Amino acid sequence: MDFDKEVDARGLNCPLPILRAKKALAELDHGQVVRIIATDPGSVKDFQAFAKQTGNELVKQGETADKAFEFYMRRK
Repeated sequence: MDFDKEVDARGLNCPLPILRAKKALAELDHGQVVRIIATDPGSVKDFQAFAKQTGNELVKQGETADKAFEFYMRRK
């Protein structure tokens, strides 16, 4: 999937992956996509809740080849 910015949040625990994603989304134009890579298992639920709270779209989520979590969010 194409993305406009990437945030590497591997090794960071809650709430840092969300805070880094929030900052990256603020730097994007409406409709642009940020890819976030995180290793915190709690980030799966955190990003789902973050999307609902902010109105930004969680376009896709999954795992990378090295078992990290991967999220694609589109700015509202």
